[in-house]
Amino acid sequence: QVQLRESGPGLVKPSQTLSLICTVSGGSITTAYYYWSWIRQSPGKGLEWMGDIAYSGSTYYRPSLKSRTSISRDTSKNQFTLHLSSVTSEDTAMYYCARGARTGDYYYWGQGTQVLVSS
Repeated sequence: QVQLRESGPGLVKPSQTLSLICTVSGGSITTAYYYWSWIRQSPGKGLEWMGDIAYSGSTYYRPSLKSRTSISRDTSKNQFTLHLSSVTSEDTAMYYCARGARTGDYYYWGQGTQVLVSS
């Protein structure tokens, strides 16, 4: 049973960096062939894939967010992190971490954490 949980600030000021941690239990983030993703959803919008880090450590980012996004991991803690720099109000969203399979399916999700970007 894989479980994921997001943690981090609920409020971030514009221009600052949003940092979120996803803690994984019940499975290793280094297990082939999964990848570990950050996905967000703004009110009235669909899910937006932001990026992920594969079991190998390789990272992939949504092109429109690539310049501001960094995903890393700490295998000793079985955690992976999201850093989104230079945030604006447009980054206000519910942020999820999830496990992706090679097929592109996401069967395991965190509960999500609400992030408000506001001064």
